[in-house]
Amino acid sequence: MCATENPVVGQLQKERRFSLVNADRLTHICATLLQAAGASEEEAQAVAAGCVNANLTGHDSHGVIAIPTYIDWIKTGKIVPGANWTIVNESSTTAVIDGQWGFGFHVNAKAMALAIEKAKTANVAACTVFRQSHVGRLAAYPLMAARAGMIGLAAANSGGSPKYVAPFGGREARLGTNPISIAVPSALDAPFLLDMATSAVAVGKIQLAIARGEEIPEGWIVDAQGRPTTDPCDYRKGGSLLPLGGSEGYKGTGLAAMAEVLCGLLSGAGFGGEPSGDYTNGCFMAVFNVAAFRSVDQFKKDVAEFAQYLKSTLPSEGSSGVFHPGEIGHIREQERAAKGIEIEDATWETLRALARGYGLASELDLT
Repeated sequence: MCATENPVVGQLQKERRFSLVNADRLTHICATLLQAAGASEEEAQAVAAGCVNANLTGHDSHGVIAIPTYIDWIKTGKIVPGANWTIVNESSTTAVIDGQWGFGFHVNAKAMALAIEKAKTANVAACTVFRQSHVGRLAAYPLMAARAGMIGLAAANSGGSPKYVAPFGGREARLGTNPISIAVPSALDAPFLLDMATSAVAVGKIQLAIARGEEIPEGWIVDAQGRPTTDPCDYRKGGSLLPLGGSEGYKGTGLAAMAEVLCGLLSGAGFGGEPSGDYTNGCFMAVFNVAAFRSVDQFKKDVAEFAQYLKSTLPSEGSSGVFHPGEIGHIREQERAAKGIEIEDATWETLRALARGYGLASELDLT
C-alpha cells in the first residue's frame, strides 16, 4: 500500500519483512498456480522459471511479484493460454511472429529459438514479435543465443498499451521502459551481458517499492505536476518514470525512441498509449553467429580477457571495484540459490490467497 494509505509504512521502511523461499519450491508454487488459472504445463513452467530466474539474479521487479498480475490477465482474457503463435512472414534470415496474445515468456523463447536455428545456416538472423503478453526479464532471450555460441540482441516496447516514461523535457508518459539486452558467449563463469531499461528504472521497481513500503531515490519519477518525488505512490497518481541519464536524459530518450522503431514500428506492434489497451510487448531479436567471423573458442577467450582487463583497474574512492556486465547478477544468483529468495510479505500473502482460492494451500504448504 502507498504511504498515504498505510499508517505503518514508516515501520515497514525500517524493518521490511519477508519470507526466504528456495528457488525450486518457488518455481513449483508459481507453476502450479498458473496451471490452476488455465496455463498448460509447458507455459506455466516457462513463466514460473522465468520469474524465479529474475529473482535469482536480483531483478525482483520482474520476479514472482508479477505472477498475480499474469493470473488476473488470464481471467480477463488479456493472456490466452494455449495460444497458437504463428509466423506471418518469413525468409531464410527473418521472421515476423504473431503471438496471438500468448504468454510472452513462451512466445519470445520460441522466436529466439527460431532466430538461432536460422543463424546456424545464414549466420545472421532477426525476428520481430507482436501481440504477446509481458516477456519478463529480457536477458533470458539473448542468453539463449550466447549458450549457442552466438551474440544475441533483444529489445522490447509496450506496443499500444499505456505508457510509463516521460521523454526528456516532458512530464507526460509517451514511452515504455523499452529495455535492451545483449548477451555475448565467453569463457567467463558469469555471462557477459547487458540488460537495461532505457528509463531510469523498470516500472516493476516502483511497484516493488510500494509492496515493500519503501521510498524511492530522487530521479526515478516525477509526480503529475512534473515535480521530482521520492514517494512511489505518486506514480499511481498520474506521475511518470524518467528516462535514463538524469540531466543527460535525452540519451535515454533517444535509445527508447530507437527501441520503439525496431519493436513497435518494424514489428507492427504499434506505439502510443491507449488507456484501456491490453498490455503487450513488441520485440525485436537478432542473432549473430560468431563462427562466421572467427573461431568461437578464441572469441570466448578474448571476451574473458577483455573482462579481466576492465576489472584490473584500481577502484575509485568508495568503490568495491569494477564488475563486468552481467557479473553482479551472477553473484546474486549464486547467493540466492544457496540461501533462498527474499519474497516480501505482501507478495507472499497474495500467493497464499491465490493458493487458498484454488484449493491448493495444503498441497503447496501455503496455509
